Amino acid sequence: MSIFDSISKKDHEGQVFPLVHVKDVVVFPNTIVPFMAVTKSTIAAVEEAARANSLIFIALMRSEQGESRQPDVHKTGTLCRIIQKMAMPDGSLRLLLSGERSGILEKLNFEGSYISCEVVFYPESEQVAGPETNALIRVAKRTFMQYAELVKKIPAETLSTIESIDQINILGNIIGNTVNAKVDRKQALLDVHDPKERLEQIVAFLESEIEVIGLQKKITQKVKTKIEKNQREYFLQEQMREINKELGREGEENELEELSKRIAERNPPEEVSEKTKRELGRLGKLQPMSPEAGILRTYCEWIADLPWSEKTQENRDLEQARAILDQDHFGMKKVKERVLEFIAVRQLKELVKGPILCFVGPPGTGKTSLARSVARALGRNFIRISLGGVRDEAEIRGHRKTYVGALPGKIIQGMKKAASINPVFLLDEIDKMSSDFRGDPSSALLEVLDPEQNRNFSDHYLELPYDLSRVMFITTANSLHAIPYPLLDRLEIIEIPGYSEFEKLEIAKSFIIPKQLEENGLSKAKIDFSKQAVLETIRYYTMESGVRSLEREIAGIIRRIARDAVKAGYGERPEELAQYDFSVIPSKLPELLGKRKREDEQSVHNLKPGSAIGLAWTEMGGTILPMETARIEGNGEFILTGNLGDVMKESARTALSYIRSNLDSFPLLKIDFKKQSIHIHVPQGAIPKDGPSAGITLTAALVSLFCAQSLRDSFAMTGEITLSGRILPVGGVKEKVLAAHRHRIANILLPEANRKDLDEIPEEVKKDTNFFFASEIMEALNILFAPGLFKKAPKAYTGPRKTRPAQKATSAASEKKAGKRASASSGATVKKSKAVRKKPS
Repeated sequence: MSIFDSISKKDHEGQVFPLVHVKDVVVFPNTIVPFMAVTKSTIAAVEEAARANSLIFIALMRSEQGESRQPDVHKTGTLCRIIQKMAMPDGSLRLLLSGERSGILEKLNFEGSYISCEVVFYPESEQVAGPETNALIRVAKRTFMQYAELVKKIPAETLSTIESIDQINILGNIIGNTVNAKVDRKQALLDVHDPKERLEQIVAFLESEIEVIGLQKKITQKVKTKIEKNQREYFLQEQMREINKELGREGEENELEELSKRIAERNPPEEVSEKTKRELGRLGKLQPMSPEAGILRTYCEWIADLPWSEKTQENRDLEQARAILDQDHFGMKKVKERVLEFIAVRQLKELVKGPILCFVGPPGTGKTSLARSVARALGRNFIRISLGGVRDEAEIRGHRKTYVGALPGKIIQGMKKAASINPVFLLDEIDKMSSDFRGDPSSALLEVLDPEQNRNFSDHYLELPYDLSRVMFITTANSLHAIPYPLLDRLEIIEIPGYSEFEKLEIAKSFIIPKQLEENGLSKAKIDFSKQAVLETIRYYTMESGVRSLEREIAGIIRRIARDAVKAGYGERPEELAQYDFSVIPSKLPELLGKRKREDEQSVHNLKPGSAIGLAWTEMGGTILPMETARIEGNGEFILTGNLGDVMKESARTALSYIRSNLDSFPLLKIDFKKQSIHIHVPQGAIPKDGPSAGITLTAALVSLFCAQSLRDSFAMTGEITLSGRILPVGGVKEKVLAAHRHRIANILLPEANRKDLDEIPEEVKKDTNFFFASEIMEALNILFAPGLFKKAPKAYTGPRKTRPAQKATSAASEKKAGKRASASSGATVKKSKAVRKKPS
């Protein structure tokens, strides 16, 4: 039989009461409770009850809801009479309520500003006297008195009232209202209809509370016997310890034991283990909140987090490594071969010192991404730190742990992130470091990058040796001149020069375009880039050695295509994107990228007398260096403009001195050097220019000026000169040749000693370019100008020939024959020198 079957229907026939739903109050019958009416619906319900019979029905909400929705309340509530009502200044009402009867909500009615309800009340139960009932009443009173003795917050009036009550239902209501319990617990007691059962549950709750409170007092008493009265922080720690002990957690390790276990699991060297044992022992004797305890705790946590013996399983499959490197990057043969050599050696010998590689090249050539690809090919973890702008030695070696905010250096921090002792560690932008009064970070790197020293690298914070010998360090730089020589001596230099047009085209088709299509949401669309469109983007919208600007331009094209696709409605139905078709052809580039950023420079062709084109190397790659000369009336002044450095100024003076010392070799116009000034200008004067490779260019420009003869068309050159007329070798040949190729220069003059550097030139560049070599200035001038224009200068004296002691002197005939061979070779040019090939399209 359900509870509704025992409820009298006559008690609620025709009776409707205002409903007040509350979230933090449970009212029992036979009790008086204060209450605040705050919400509009509650105030309206109270006002309506005050106008009628002062009766309202109080029910506890199950969850918070707005007033416009039907409230989710518990079915069981209490009918209350308003004993007192007081209006507050803020519009709320302070009420004093008297609980009369409990009942069950049957129906809710919305009356506009408040909710009314119909209620089925519990029947008035009559107490059945008996030994069991009397015993329950006595137990309840005694238990409540024990509870009140422990709590010490229950008023004496309430205690005397409870002592005088003999009715089981009233006793249960008053005790249930008095105990300190959560509203959900009190609501559960109110839901119980049977007074005997309700009182039994109240007794069980009181006994549970008495046990908990007694246990708290017992723990507190134990703690008080162990500590002094003024050590409050220590008291709290001991109290927590006793609580864990009472809960059966005394077997769990404390913080120091856990930290010691973490360090032991790392399997550090014996020296590290001994050091951490001493530090943990000191930490255990310190107060937890002392500053030194915080320093020691952080120090031990760093040791526990560092990898001491963990290492990753390396890939030793040469073919798999080659496939990964080819998948990520185009070309770069030297780097790939070096990585494969390292893997091969690892197969033959387990303990191999990690190489120290340095990738040198212009920006945008893929140095950083190549290091990440090397890590993937080796199967090692990868970590990167940037050294750009680092000028404090402590950023490499760390701070002493006695300083506030002390931390290990970037090397140890990187090893913590790597989580293994054999990662690939990239030191990016090693040429961008600087030094000041705080120290020289490049000197601190000497120990890190020296295979003989980094086995026992010492960080100022750790004060312990750390083994870096298994780490494969890779550094990157744009140039080598900013790296101190002692540091440079420890690096294995691998040059990554700029790319030719063919290489850029392959990189764009194989890597850049698929990547940008994926990043811009068009990987499923049919977007086709024609070869000629990519080439025109390379030629007329970028001018760089790398491919970073090319990637930006291609990304701009794809973003424009993505905008058009969204306009066409594919943004609302991306599943149909595979039907979108777009072809990027040269005629669409102005619309997609705007007008061309550069045109073919006419200044490199059809040069006027006094002009020449040199080749230069910069940190951004190779570039051309136009030079112009002029003579004006003056007093023999030598004018140099164009923001030239000291080395280029010396080259210009050397060129002029060579010409004046060999006047008989040149069909010069009549010129009086004392009455005419010579002006040399290198355009783009805002850009500083310096370097030892402009001597032959300056000489050719001055000879062209004095002879009023233009150089042969489409010629560029590089090489340094001496006063005796020799042409010295230069560096950066590949970058310079690529720069000439980008500017459509078909003929290049190089020093004879640089002939070996042609092996590094891409084949597609060699096919479009004619190379000429010269070891003396007159050889070079006869190549640069029309044949037969100059006399051959006397050969520079280089001292007596050295002969072996046992070698006999050569005969006069042999010397004459050797002289003929030397004469023939001095005036000859290499293959391609007689027939200039057709200029590349």
